[in-house]
Amino acid sequence: MPNYRRNHVSGGTFFFTVNLLNRNSDLLIANIELLRRVVRQTIQRRPFQIEAWVVLPEHMHCVWTLPVDDSDYAARWKEIKMQFSKALPKTEELSEARTVQGERGIWQRRYWEHTIRSDSDFAAHVDYCHINPFKHGLVEQVKDWPYSTFHRDVKRGIYPENWATGIPEIEAGEAQ
Repeated sequence: MPNYRRNHVSGGTFFFTVNLLNRNSDLLIANIELLRRVVRQTIQRRPFQIEAWVVLPEHMHCVWTLPVDDSDYAARWKEIKMQFSKALPKTEELSEARTVQGERGIWQRRYWEHTIRSDSDFAAHVDYCHINPFKHGLVEQVKDWPYSTFHRDVKRGIYPENWATGIPEIEAGEAQ
């Protein structure tokens, strides 16, 4: 079994990208209420702070901060993925390997994790979450995407509602 290099920092803040196996699916936004419920339930059992989150049709990006005495984000992702999958009907095609291992064919097995190391790193990754629907051409303005913590952060006064409009490098699709 591979030993993935993950940075486990108690109380750390992390950026994640989590993908569906079928990158042409809209399963996440089609089942957004289920995903929201599963995340809320996971937070109740294994607390973490959502700093930013955006859900796109087939992948999502988020920034979490864990409790000071906890570094186990993997258990949280396992629970979110498992509970979401269990609640869906079994309609996906399964490879032989997934069938043998008793897996569903919903999620990519792995996810991208990055440990946030500074205030500027934090700001860049939160911005990346919020700009993503625009970057992927799903909306003309960030405020038009409903599946994002951007709206929460506008209410908190962190972003203006028209954030990221009129920025040439973003309009050209060069946001990172």
